[in-house]
Order: sequence, then structure tokens, then C-alpha cells
Amino acid sequence: MSYDPPPPSYPYRPPDSMPSYDSYPWVPQQEPEPAGRRPQRHTALGHHSDLRVLRGAYRRQRRVATLTALGYFVLFLILSAFAPSFMTSTVTDGLPTGLLLALVQVPVTWLAIALYEQTARRRVDPIADRIRKQAELDARREGSR
Repeated sequence: MSYDPPPPSYPYRPPDSMPSYDSYPWVPQQEPEPAGRRPQRHTALGHHSDLRVLRGAYRRQRRVATLTALGYFVLFLILSAFAPSFMTSTVTDGLPTGLLLALVQVPVTWLAIALYEQTARRRVDPIADRIRKQAELDARREGSR
């Protein structure tokens, strides 16, 4: 499978402007830099390194919670398919191991939810709060100009 890069994005030309016939019409025209604009002291929020850190923390959070719940369920399915004698053996009088493992699925799902919330509070939310505060400060700075 090959990867084709996306086509380049060309600057928008308003429909009422007359095309320049100095070059071919499909060649993009370079827009001049606006005069009098001060350079930014801070990087734009979209290129901020904290956003990459936030995406990584959120990605790890989702993986931990998903692998906790689905990992146990897949283990249960594998045991059901390949170890039927183990699943039909009894733990106590009349309680098969398979039924006990199936009932444990509910607390494991609650554990996955608890892990998700804990990692959100401990790792993801502080980064998101820091980005939100930085965005508010940047908006105030831009508004005061």
C-alpha cells in the first residue's frame, strides 16, 4: 500500500480579483506579508508542545482502560473456547468456574472505569487545565493589543 501525500493547499483568491497572466493560471500566487503586523512572541496554540503531551496522555489513558476491560473479556473467551474442562469445573457446590469468571466481568468493567477516571484526574486534566489557562492568557493579550 502506498501513501500519497495530500495535495498542496493553495492560498484563497477572492472571486472578484482579476487573474494575473504573468504566469500560468494554475501556478499559485504568493500573497505578500501584511505590513505593520508585529511578530508573535508566543507560538500559536495549535503548534504548542503541550497539545502533543495532552494527546499522548489521553492516548495512554484510553489504552489502559480499554485493555483492562477487553483483555479480561478476551481471556474469558479464550478459556471458554480452549479450556472447556476448566470452565465447567466447579469452584464450590454447583458454581462452575465459567459462571464465576463471567460474573467477575462486571467488577472488571467497573475497575476499567475507575482506572480511566483516576488517570484522567492525575495525568490528563492537569495538562488540559494548563493549556486552557495559557489559551485564556493568550486571548487576553491579543484582546489588549
